Amino acid sequence: MFLCADTLGIYNGAILSAVREARMGIPRSTSNLENTERKRVKTRLKKLILKRPPLQALQEKGLIKDQVFGCSLEMLCERERSTVPRFVRLCTEAVERRGLETDGIYRVSGNLAVIQKLRFLVNHERAVTTDGRYMFPAELVQEEKLNLDESEWEDIHVITGALKLFFRELPEPLVPYGFFTDIVETVNYMDKIDRLKCLVLNMPPPNHDTLQFMCRHLKRVLENSETNRMTTQNIGIVFGPTLMRPERDNGNMAVNMVYQNQAVELILTEFDHIFGTRGLS
Repeated sequence: MFLCADTLGIYNGAILSAVREARMGIPRSTSNLENTERKRVKTRLKKLILKRPPLQALQEKGLIKDQVFGCSLEMLCERERSTVPRFVRLCTEAVERRGLETDGIYRVSGNLAVIQKLRFLVNHERAVTTDGRYMFPAELVQEEKLNLDESEWEDIHVITGALKLFFRELPEPLVPYGFFTDIVETVNYMDKIDRLKCLVLNMPPPNHDTLQFMCRHLKRVLENSETNRMTTQNIGIVFGPTLMRPERDNGNMAVNMVYQNQAVELILTEFDHIFGTRGLS
């Protein structure tokens, strides 16, 4: 997250003013006076820094906006005027162009330093103020120029790692907290598919549509399982805890993880029914 341009301008102006005021009337020929000047400047700067409002306060007042990573799904989709985040689309498109046959796709970890570099770049490009302006000059913003096919992102595991990181950093997971218990418990019911369909249909549009988009993509990954060696169970293990988690740790982490994995497997196996237009069976 970054302070908006207006806020940064206020701080920078105040700092420059402090420097000018501290230097006025102080002869530079005397080393003792120069030391005194430096101390005065440091003191003034320290006071200014300490007086800065915390990031949370600026966020609550609406002076800054969340970016991409760590932004709520609803806010991000509203800002992009879509129900599926642009970054999710870019990553899955890159995987489908050149990664579907990669051994261990989504299971193998990418270089963390490069993943963080991509994360940093995406957040910089998308940083905006509350009135929709970019926090950086237009020439420094390359929102539409992010090309995941460039050599810098050649390792497809970097892209899949960044996509998983995006979902893990959502303030509330893709499967909202209020749906977690009901969804993981569906695996124990006889009418599990119909129950799961009802739950998914009642999710907020960004959650429903992004879940549908991701699962459709993961179905394409599974169609190439003979070469990428990713089975439905493998995908469930990777994406169970990535797409859903309980709001509070109730001490049943291992049990929850089993059900999370099975729930993702069930959604993938029964994708056409759960996201289809036909009604309950």
